[in-house]
Amino acid sequence: MSHKRKNTPRELSGGQQQRVAIARALIFEPEIILADEPIGNLDSKTGIEIMKLFRNINEDFKTTIVQVTHSLEASYYGKSVINLKDGVIVSRETYNTAMI
Repeated sequence: MSHKRKNTPRELSGGQQQRVAIARALIFEPEIILADEPIGNLDSKTGIEIMKLFRNINEDFKTTIVQVTHSLEASYYGKSVINLKDGVIVSRETYNTAMI
């Protein structure tokens, strides 16, 4: 993405904007990243790339990623899923590894 460093945000694709946002979030080496619908506005191929990137960040940097999503497929990339309905926990599942 270094070739895009002088572009404004509106000159980047949705996936490129999301990658920049993730890179900015990692600058200070956070222990946790909060992601609200991180792939909600992306095409499915780019969404999968972003979810794989999150998985790599979690495994390589030991960064906890809390994702809020309506996407069942996106939830499969996590190691733990908590389902809420009307602000109440209705189920909780923990996996040894991500499902995808």
